[in-house]
Amino acid sequence: MASYKLLLLPGDGIGPEVAAGMQVVLEALKETGLATFETETDLVGGCALDAHGSPLADATLQRAKDADAILLGAVGGPKWAGVAYENRPEAGLLRLRKELDLFANLRPAICYPALAEASALKRELVEGLDIMIVRELTGGVYFGEPKEITVLKDGSKRAVDTQVYTTAEIERIAHVAFDLAGKRSGRVASAEKHNVMKSGVLWKEVVTKVHAEHYADLQLEHILADNCAMQLVRRPKQFDVLVTDNLFGDVLSDIAAMLTGSLGMLPSASLGAVDAGGLRRALYEPVHGSAPDIAGQDKANPIAMIGSLAMCLRYSFGLGDAADALDGAITDALSGGARTADIAGEGTNPIGTRAMAAAVADALRARVG
Repeated sequence: MASYKLLLLPGDGIGPEVAAGMQVVLEALKETGLATFETETDLVGGCALDAHGSPLADATLQRAKDADAILLGAVGGPKWAGVAYENRPEAGLLRLRKELDLFANLRPAICYPALAEASALKRELVEGLDIMIVRELTGGVYFGEPKEITVLKDGSKRAVDTQVYTTAEIERIAHVAFDLAGKRSGRVASAEKHNVMKSGVLWKEVVTKVHAEHYADLQLEHILADNCAMQLVRRPKQFDVLVTDNLFGDVLSDIAAMLTGSLGMLPSASLGAVDAGGLRRALYEPVHGSAPDIAGQDKANPIAMIGSLAMCLRYSFGLGDAADALDGAITDALSGGARTADIAGEGTNPIGTRAMAAAVADALRARVG
């Protein structure tokens, strides 16, 4: 059995707890013969800032470049609220994405049947929900220059963030979206603001051209990002693959996350381009953030972290059967009644992070037999 090299970056807040839960599942994958990993652990975010004076040390970045894939827990917290902008914990994550050119962020929004009642929307609106949001991750307003705050002559201040996209950046994320749609329902919705933003005009133009030249057999719909936000709440199952830019992707993916009942349920993948050897750099992380209010209390939901591992199996290593088994184990654990506090309904006794991870690991062993 091939062994893969993983770099684990637990990070801050609940990151170490959900990462520890994922490692329980890594052991189950090994025991069942589905996959074997060599793991190395390092620091990122606030903990790295405390230890090294930087949210991402150069040595850690090199380990990330050498790994077959990276699994990250979470970064940030109130402890570092007063640090310089360039040293904020999130800067470590942004640097990883930029240095590794992880331009394609995949954020699935899936509503498990056992959790349809946990959504803020009616069951009939979310039951069976399965959306894949494809977010461009290394361009746009988060990285555009100039990015500055200047003092004007009258003593007031002026802040500037620049939204910048090139044809090539839009083309490559469009290809990712259409390729995914070809393996799903064949439908892509592209969200932007061409009515008020020049970057939106170019985005729509390029996506339309990529579709016409390479994917004419698939269905393409253009939708304004603000309308898309409304439609996600009004009738979310109309979407399958949704492709959008960095800023709108950040917002729309969080809206989609809450359709499923909890941010603690949703994984993500950040992918680079496929190299000459058929491999791609990739980072996998839960969407939920560091949740410092519950850190260290064994309350965090590890399913998003475990789901990120399943995405790693699928997209980095081509282990589709192992990924299907792990996704199925999550479904089985939930169907069996396992609930952390964020998804426990009235009259349900929640279990902790460690117990939920163990429930998924046990369900995986039972599936594989």
